[in-house]
Amino acid sequence: MKKLLLACAASVLLGAAPVPKAPFPAFLDRFLEEDFKVEPTYAVYQGRHDHDGELPDWSDAGLKSKAAFYRAAIAQAQGFTDNRLTRDQRFERDYLIAVARGRLFWLEDADQPHRNPSYYISMLDPNVYVARPYADAATRMRAVTAFARHIPAAAAQVRANLRMPMPLTFINFGKAGFQGLADYYAKDVPAAFAGVKDAKLQADLAAATTAAATALHGLAEWLEQNRGAATQDFALGPERFQRMLYATEMVDTPVAELEAVGRADLKRNQDALNEACAAYAPGASITDCTAKANAHKGEGGPVATARRQIPELRAFVLAKQLVTIPGTEQALANEAPPFMRQNTAYIDPPGPYEHGLPSVYYISPPDPAWTPEVQRASTPGETNLLFVTVHEVMPGHFLQFLHANRSPSFFSRVFVGNAFAEGWAHYAEEMMWEAGLRKGDPEAHIGQLANALQRDCRYLSAIGLHTQGMTVEQSRKMFVEQCYQAEGTARQQAARGTYDPAYLVYTMGKLMIRRLRTDWTATHGGRAGWKAFHDELLDHGGPPIPLVRGLMMDTKSTAAF
Repeated sequence: MKKLLLACAASVLLGAAPVPKAPFPAFLDRFLEEDFKVEPTYAVYQGRHDHDGELPDWSDAGLKSKAAFYRAAIAQAQGFTDNRLTRDQRFERDYLIAVARGRLFWLEDADQPHRNPSYYISMLDPNVYVARPYADAATRMRAVTAFARHIPAAAAQVRANLRMPMPLTFINFGKAGFQGLADYYAKDVPAAFAGVKDAKLQADLAAATTAAATALHGLAEWLEQNRGAATQDFALGPERFQRMLYATEMVDTPVAELEAVGRADLKRNQDALNEACAAYAPGASITDCTAKANAHKGEGGPVATARRQIPELRAFVLAKQLVTIPGTEQALANEAPPFMRQNTAYIDPPGPYEHGLPSVYYISPPDPAWTPEVQRASTPGETNLLFVTVHEVMPGHFLQFLHANRSPSFFSRVFVGNAFAEGWAHYAEEMMWEAGLRKGDPEAHIGQLANALQRDCRYLSAIGLHTQGMTVEQSRKMFVEQCYQAEGTARQQAARGTYDPAYLVYTMGKLMIRRLRTDWTATHGGRAGWKAFHDELLDHGGPPIPLVRGLMMDTKSTAAF
């Protein structure tokens, strides 16, 4: 029934598809160029530096124009019928429709520009100009100056768009994000370019970053002023949550079935943790066992520890022949800037239009406002961090983007979806353990399971918070009691679930990839076929997993768990 309703909703939205006059490759290229115009910050992160210094138009007219562009693109793409296209072109057509449909969902159905500060924060981030060495310092300095000059007008649009009252967790996240950006413009950006010996450039940068910092600080203060009227009205609701899954990831499985799948994965990982703890800390409670493992911190702190782990993981992938490592690019490990510390770690890879640049693996220190005890508990133990490094670097996101940036389809290089990217990286954690990383050491297994359980609680919290009336406190309690997360992590993750309802994609993507591996390798060598499976999967870029499943299994696309 749900599948039928979704299909009907899509047909009403799109209407009759016109017959395109241009050849499909030209249509695909035109979509890319037009998308970069309406999303210039996305273009810059893909390496299209002809859009340096630009920001999207967040005015009412700009948002409506963007939505109209995506609706027209979907209708035009549907006009390319199967008999006019090759197999690869049919895949790209469906991929494009999925991208545009997902963008439309966040724009209109979820109405994020008017409801959610998280829609804006990453697009106001100047870090690509500061940290990515795609050009000499003076060139990047001019670009970030131009970008900063747009911030006051953009901040005014943000303030005009966001509607009050707003959920308390949105207020907290928005205030921290905008204030963190303000501090970054005021301090870090000028410091990054202090070595440029050009008085005019320095004066221009100082004026632009000062104005940007003032505007963003004003946004943070405005949100704080609205704290007293904050609500708990963050839920998408069951129907919209179901539409989110289909619009963004082509998953039409009913939410009740998805919840059952998630609870089964939670139970599987809890049972594995019980077994690992029995070997690692016999007689201890699970809480004491995980605390013991987390107390083993890497020497020199998490950044230094991660720098040692990266070559270890690379050597293991090569020795076990798990997946091809293309190219000679490197991944660096650094501390995350203050305004991007809502996650423990993340990676910033170069885009497909850039070559020979390093990826940067950012690791977040704990919140200094927390007590020293909570801070230490929230700093990942060495084996927990090991699997974070698997996730972010090898063979997770870093390796995935090495493959994506070499995909035969340029469209596949540019658009990498969340369930594919996060699903692959989370899948890689368990796959590396299965392949023998750290030779069965139970402490290492506890580190892997700590990450898996956190993602299970994200998955179940997303469903609970947005479809079942779960409170933030109930989510926090679940992270602590069922997934054995530290208090600081639990608070952070429970809050994130309110403004990031799609954070279930880690476990959802992992489970779809595991099922696809089982089905594909059944006729491709079993365990011996893992490397070939991984290479083929990654070479498709980052499409919705049901779409790549249809291509690899030569069958109708379906989300299989």
